[in-house]
Amino acid sequence: MKKYLLVGLGNIGDEYALTRHNIGFQALDALARREGFTFETQKLGDVGSFKQKGRQVFALKPSTYMNRSGKALVYWMNKEKIPLENVLVITDDINLPFGTLRLKAKGSDGGHNGLRDIQQQLQHTDYHRLRFGVGSDFPKGQQVNYVLSAWDEVQQSAMAERLDRIADMMLSFVLAGPKITMDQFNGT
Repeated sequence: MKKYLLVGLGNIGDEYALTRHNIGFQALDALARREGFTFETQKLGDVGSFKQKGRQVFALKPSTYMNRSGKALVYWMNKEKIPLENVLVITDDINLPFGTLRLKAKGSDGGHNGLRDIQQQLQHTDYHRLRFGVGSDFPKGQQVNYVLSAWDEVQQSAMAERLDRIADMMLSFVLAGPKITMDQFNGT
């Protein structure tokens, strides 16, 4: 049975739960509601799993905080013997307009500390990441405050549809592969 690892980036704690920086956790929670699985606290994160058409899918919300996300990713990838091509990292991106979804097969960290740690742990940038645009509507020097703040009213009203769409993309990555997923969903 093929195995997959979906890693939603975020920070643990109620104060971060509904912030822009925690979209990875929010996306996995939406997938859990859809697929009917729950998360259990285990080593280096909360982990849930489900089966889909002959595939075993693990969903990981690292408990290492954003800046040490790579440690949890590498641990679970090795523990479950999941090849890197079957790993998908879900993260926020200030360089994309709000709600824009983009899957990439490789690339730089773009200034994102979670992605930077993953790249340091893996020693390369060739891993799939699904980026959720959070926009960049913040004054100079206020990036941290912006990503650690809650969605505004307009964004919040669009979240149910956007979370449903990102769940579609995660399942497509598992079932159809990255190329088909990129062709079908990128920019939507």
